[in-house]
Amino acid sequence: MERNFTRRDFLSMAAAGAAVSLGGFGRAFAQSTQDKRVVVIGGGFAGAACAKYLRRADPAIQVTLIERQRNYVTCPSSNLVLIGQQPLSAITLGYDKLRLNHGVKVVYGNAVSIDPSGRKVALESGEALPYDRLVVAPGIDFKYAALEGYSEQAATVMPHAWKAGPQTELLRRQLEQMPNGGTVIITVPPAPFRCPPGPYERASLIAYYLKRNKPKSKVLILDANNGFAVQEGFMEAWQALYPGMIEWVPGSKGGRATKVDAKSLTVSTSAGQHRGNVVNVIPPQKAGDLADKAGLTDETGWCPVDAGSFESTRQKDIHVIGDSSIAGKLPKSAAAANAEAKVCAAAIASLLAGRTVGDPSFINACYALASPTYGLSVAGVYERTAGGIAPLPGAFGVSPLKESAKYRAKEAQDASGWYENIVADSFT
Repeated sequence: MERNFTRRDFLSMAAAGAAVSLGGFGRAFAQSTQDKRVVVIGGGFAGAACAKYLRRADPAIQVTLIERQRNYVTCPSSNLVLIGQQPLSAITLGYDKLRLNHGVKVVYGNAVSIDPSGRKVALESGEALPYDRLVVAPGIDFKYAALEGYSEQAATVMPHAWKAGPQTELLRRQLEQMPNGGTVIITVPPAPFRCPPGPYERASLIAYYLKRNKPKSKVLILDANNGFAVQEGFMEAWQALYPGMIEWVPGSKGGRATKVDAKSLTVSTSAGQHRGNVVNVIPPQKAGDLADKAGLTDETGWCPVDAGSFESTRQKDIHVIGDSSIAGKLPKSAAAANAEAKVCAAAIASLLAGRTVGDPSFINACYALASPTYGLSVAGVYERTAGGIAPLPGAFGVSPLKESAKYRAKEAQDASGWYENIVADSFT
């Protein structure tokens, strides 16, 4: 059920959801968890939050977080970096507060393999870390072979910028160097993919930049899908803010990219070829490579899990959270990853203590910007059902249409507040 959504609605939903999702934290445990070891692989919103909330659930559990990089650059808010509204440093986070505030042991290294029978994680350094329970949060990787002509090398010319960092800066430089009157092409892969509203926020903010700096330019969205998140809201915003600047081509009308050529900056579809001055190729996605190597993925390329604990249905004592998991109707978003992390942490604490795992609920809130002062949102509470995870009837909504500039500006402010809060909740 979809209805108009207010901030008061969300606060009520959040309170209800938190009472269920975090109900296991701080309870007495049926048996000692002293010397129990949980290893978390991946320090994004899912992994970092899970490590933190495991320690909050039971300080006796030894929690080790394995992360390849000393800093994590967030995908949320990275589109603002693209248009020069903030520096990359503003979305670059560290892990010191997890260590200092919560006693999480942080190991910087690359996890190369998992031994489920021996319950060990092997690092590239040669070190092996034992575990009683393992949490895998590797995020996404790209299915380069699914799009003819695209590769890691091609991404140095046609950046994806779907993992924030150097690719974000590359795409930003290309926009700055593009001539007035040029075309920016954005290709959108088949769902599911990380951050469903993300490509359309990106198109909007690039149009915002172009309108002010290169007003004769256009944005062309070639979409493999026939619809997208908050579509009516984005369409209304594009008409109001960027009339004639953004063209969206759905899959049914030739929007699905079938081939790219980095030398000529062309994208081929069933309807013909399109040449851009800047080509942002967002490739098809799958679970992080480590999940596949560990036998955690199915034929879809994602990881099936139990909806109550996020324990893998393929490997015992291993939990998968965040973008890599198959989490029913929950989107692959930072908010969903944070919610899954808390549910998983509570479930692991219960399992290690010999208690049963309850039925959780989840909260998701996605904010998107059509301009720095024009916000849109979609939010809801989700529950465990016989079929997995689904929206709670009556507790799901999107930004209403035909609202005032003041209302849109407030939602843009809320987007900033949401970002600050989820960063604090996950990393501090």
